[in-house]
Amino acid sequence: MEASLETNTFQEKKQYGGFWIRFAASLIDSIVVGIPMAILIIIIGFMLFNSTGAIDAMMTDPAYMEQELTDEEAIALLGTYLVSVVVSLIVSTLYFAGLHASKWQATVGKKLLGLKVTDLNGNRISFWRSLGRYLAMVFLSSILLIGYIIAAFTEKKQSLHDLIAGTVVLRK
Repeated sequence: MEASLETNTFQEKKQYGGFWIRFAASLIDSIVVGIPMAILIIIIGFMLFNSTGAIDAMMTDPAYMEQELTDEEAIALLGTYLVSVVVSLIVSTLYFAGLHASKWQATVGKKLLGLKVTDLNGNRISFWRSLGRYLAMVFLSSILLIGYIIAAFTEKKQSLHDLIAGTVVLRK
């Protein structure tokens, strides 16, 4: 009976984070993650691609750009791409899953806009639930953005990944 009363009081006080404020938080997070990630990928690319001597040749010989890539250069480009993808996946997964499960219960964007991710009872979520939420977001919500759009039509403003993970985004 007491738990039921606490749950009802909690539900009455909740203000859910709607689509547009979550979209704004997402834009902030894209900048927070994207800029350092781009710098890191450029550094990795230069390290891998410069090992072929191609960068020096591009800088000194204008005709070099008209030639086809050598096998070594093609492998360096492919390696740069693959390393970039893996690094991006690891960093973004740790950023989103880690911060949503942290004391903040929010990414930098959500924190700046006064939002936090909780379970349906307002409690902090575990890293594993946060990871599941993130993976659902990446793989399901990205399809035609329908996973995000449904937040406009659910009572608790939940996106598809929130429904799957049993989470909500609240205004603090």
